Amino acid sequence: MAQEGTVIQYDIKDIDLAEHGKQRIEWADREMPVLSLIRERFREERPLDGVKIVACAHITTETANLARTLKAGGAESILIASNPLSTQDDVAASLVSDWNIPVFAIKGESTETYNRHVRIALDSKPDIIIDDGSDVVATMLQEYEDYADKIIGTTEETTTGIVRLEAMQKAGVMKFPSIAVNDAQTKHFFDNRYGTGQSTLDGIIRATNVLLAGKNLVVVGYGWCGKGVAMRARGLGANVLVTEVDPIKAVEAVMDGFRVLPMNKAAKEGDFFVTVTGNRHVIDRDHFASMKDGAIVCNSGHFDLELNLEALAEMSEPAKKRRPFVEEYKNKETGRSVMVLGEGRLINLAAAEGHPASVMDMSFANQALAAEFLVKNRGELDHTVHVLPEEVDQEIAGLKLESLGIDIDSLTPEMIEYLSSWETGT
Repeated sequence: MAQEGTVIQYDIKDIDLAEHGKQRIEWADREMPVLSLIRERFREERPLDGVKIVACAHITTETANLARTLKAGGAESILIASNPLSTQDDVAASLVSDWNIPVFAIKGESTETYNRHVRIALDSKPDIIIDDGSDVVATMLQEYEDYADKIIGTTEETTTGIVRLEAMQKAGVMKFPSIAVNDAQTKHFFDNRYGTGQSTLDGIIRATNVLLAGKNLVVVGYGWCGKGVAMRARGLGANVLVTEVDPIKAVEAVMDGFRVLPMNKAAKEGDFFVTVTGNRHVIDRDHFASMKDGAIVCNSGHFDLELNLEALAEMSEPAKKRRPFVEEYKNKETGRSVMVLGEGRLINLAAAEGHPASVMDMSFANQALAAEFLVKNRGELDHTVHVLPEEVDQEIAGLKLESLGIDIDSLTPEMIEYLSSWETGT
């Protein structure tokens, strides 16, 4: 329960889990050298002094190291969960106990508790919001309009959240600038592809212990996350099918060697289904009805609404829990069963540990530098969605290569002259 004292307030599962959480946070930090270098600089320069930050994120070991970095830079932060099933309770306990950072997050928290935590965070009157899905920003604009005028800006971690921010911008309701962190090359090229690819398959295997080799695995959506899932599933021997609504991405999937077909046909063939679209009901009532007996369905997009679970529940007998994070829905008419993993929420965090720390190193380096960028450019940015400057992307990539001990070539003066001149031909 929430605790009050002379230090901080918090709402976590169990403060006694802190020791184990600290060990895991420190283990992840070993794989996050870029963020460590930024933390060292932040500790010296204190670019976030006096800045209040609300971070709505998956409370994992990697997020903990981002929180440590923001604090080193002088920020006063509050952390809340961006998904009810993604919190690692021992990590939350360690952040409170070992780093004195307020956390309001409990794995498995109800929607009511989740919404209460959002409002607790906004009541702190933050200067910057680090969001993951834009729930906090949307709530502020709807319920805390008076606070919105003092916000320096927000940073957004996911494709889903950026879509919502662009909708807010189009509607003319945005009152502060936003940084589309997900659009940074050092974020989506690596986090979305390699992170989501590995961690999604990790979650499926942990939840089911079912062999993927030889099975038909349907990837719903061929964005960067879908590419990663498809690539890793093929590496484990699965026959990968792709569904898409974008003809360009569909052609790309074909050229990458995958079968592409509509969802109504894929539904009849798949043994596994993974949604990664950021859209609503991409697996719908009719799709569930035509699935094989024992089909396994999960989501690795941000919100569980990618699956029409209300329709599935209506057409099924009461769900039965078969394993941790596995629920069986038996169709009342056909008798066939569909297995839903992790309540339709992010399977890589519901049943596994999320992305590996080494890939989140770059993602959270982007978040830390985005917060610094907002502070440095306070009052100078339009109230629109911005991308971090290319030089920030290049800096992060350079630090990553340096940490890996890898050198690359540089352009010679002759090359630079050639690239900048129109007069020199073949």
